[in-house]
Amino acid sequence: MPLSEDEQRILREIEQQFYATDPNFARGVGTTSLYRHGLRRLKLAGLLFLLGVALLVWTLVIGNYVLAFVLGAGPMFGAALLFESNVRKLGRAGIQQVTASVKAAGLRDAFGSAGKKARERFRRDDEDQQ
Repeated sequence: MPLSEDEQRILREIEQQFYATDPNFARGVGTTSLYRHGLRRLKLAGLLFLLGVALLVWTLVIGNYVLAFVLGAGPMFGAALLFESNVRKLGRAGIQQVTASVKAAGLRDAFGSAGKKARERFRRDDEDQQ
């Protein structure tokens, strides 16, 4: 059942007051989804897995196989478990929403402002003068 015009007007007024009183919080609530925490943990699991690979290679180069298992394979296994459990929590709907938001916002925006900072750091001087 649709809202009446009076109810819609009241709802718009509440929304305007919300944006006026705390715009930072309102922006945060508007951009955050239910699946953001799961996506953050998936990124953490990927980073932990890469760290485990690097440690595994480093310890194999120095020739300590027991340390390679503990420092390399252990974190990789933990990262795989973390990744799997968060993919299960996200489910099919969550993964579709995450991929749709990444496609809509672009891969650069999905990883935050680090790319923007890097572009500003390496911008040519002749681009600044234009």
